[in-house]
Amino acid sequence: MSKLVSKITDRDVDFAKWYTDVVREADLVAYSSVKGSMIIRPYGYAIWENIQRILDKEFKKTGHENVQMPMFIPESLLNVEKEHVNGFAPEVAWVTHGGNEKLEERMCVRPTSEVLFCEHYKNIIKSYRDLPKLYNQWCTIVRWEKTTRPFLRSREILWQEGHTMHKTSEEAKKETLRMLKIYEDFQRNILALPVLVGRKTEKEKFAGAEETYTLEAMMYDGVALQNGTSHYFGNHFAKAFGIQFLDENNTLQTPYQTSWGVSTRMIGGIIMTHGDNHGLVLPPNIAPIKIIFIPITQEESILNTIDEIIKKIPEEYTYKIDDSDKSPGYKFAEAEVKGIPIRVEVGKRDLENDEVTVVRRDTLEKYKVKTNEVADYILKLLETIQKDMYDRALQRRNEKIFDVKDYDDMKELIKEKTGFIKINWCGKTECEEQIKNDTGYKSRCIIEEEKPTGKCIVCGKEATCRIYVGKQY
Repeated sequence: MSKLVSKITDRDVDFAKWYTDVVREADLVAYSSVKGSMIIRPYGYAIWENIQRILDKEFKKTGHENVQMPMFIPESLLNVEKEHVNGFAPEVAWVTHGGNEKLEERMCVRPTSEVLFCEHYKNIIKSYRDLPKLYNQWCTIVRWEKTTRPFLRSREILWQEGHTMHKTSEEAKKETLRMLKIYEDFQRNILALPVLVGRKTEKEKFAGAEETYTLEAMMYDGVALQNGTSHYFGNHFAKAFGIQFLDENNTLQTPYQTSWGVSTRMIGGIIMTHGDNHGLVLPPNIAPIKIIFIPITQEESILNTIDEIIKKIPEEYTYKIDDSDKSPGYKFAEAEVKGIPIRVEVGKRDLENDEVTVVRRDTLEKYKVKTNEVADYILKLLETIQKDMYDRALQRRNEKIFDVKDYDDMKELIKEKTGFIKINWCGKTECEEQIKNDTGYKSRCIIEEEKPTGKCIVCGKEATCRIYVGKQY
């Protein structure tokens, strides 16, 4: 067991190295000659497939349809909305040649697809009867990141992006918040991530948006990870692209737009929130394999016992039997590094007492359970693990939220601790910039339900809101 674990750096000694070790030892990704990109290995991709499956079902429940847009965007099309393109300009990858021929117009490899959807919507939206348009796309995008790390930042990113058009601003705003809620429920209930949900500041909102809402997860080391966003565009893009429709009174109107997206970054969030020095710890609701059965020997009585237990487990509870010729200790360590929620060890000595050993991955606690009770016990334990993982993550997050009223106190606190700092803010970008320049902390989100309790922590003027700031990945 120690052989595998010894390859993983202690997370309290070097968190960045620990993360890389876990990603590698759990066989989630591999590196290739394509600098800044990653090969997502089958086990890592299986997690992404579960994310896709669960979210796609929720999207379709709310009337969204999947489409596929081109990978390339002509430069002239990208430049239609200047504010938008300026926000992505430093990260855009350009195609200048097709074979040996230089292109008449260079093509951008999509960093996001707003302009492609707008061009399409202009061609298909003519009447109020055509609205709303509720489209979603599962695809890859390219952003030429200078510093990359598996799942968190790479040059080629797997993600989903929803793009919708509506008759009124009220409908579009409702859609923006509806999709934000779907993301929040998914991350809390499936990924066991206690995300902060709020609005981005004017400075930090998405390029071209009127409002951006964000889901901010806190990692084990107290650093924030933006785990998804939902944007209300108003009719800013629609006007730029000349999208219009005839309303019920036969009058031309301009529709209102949203976009929203999440990516494989969420897998990085799972690793850094729940993982430990043995490797991955996966919430049962997202784990590709929920239960692993390990026969200590290949005796017929042991294998028959495993078969009888499996017959009582519902089909949706995915499992694996590790009947390889590896040693039991190696199998245990391998199951732990991969974060499989429950391990069932079946040996001859236990069967003499008509019992098996059940191990929960999140705490590594072991239980002796009667063979005729194992199936029911496992199903209840999976629910317990899911809840306990969320509760522990929530407690850790709350312990790393600091309510600070004095600017000098905040600067001193940041020298000693990492986490979310909650402050009173006047709403001016100058104060936001000063915090970043002085401390390296950026605004994470405004929680609109929380009202200011004093003066702005930076300038001392009247505060307009409460804002969370923090270090980010």
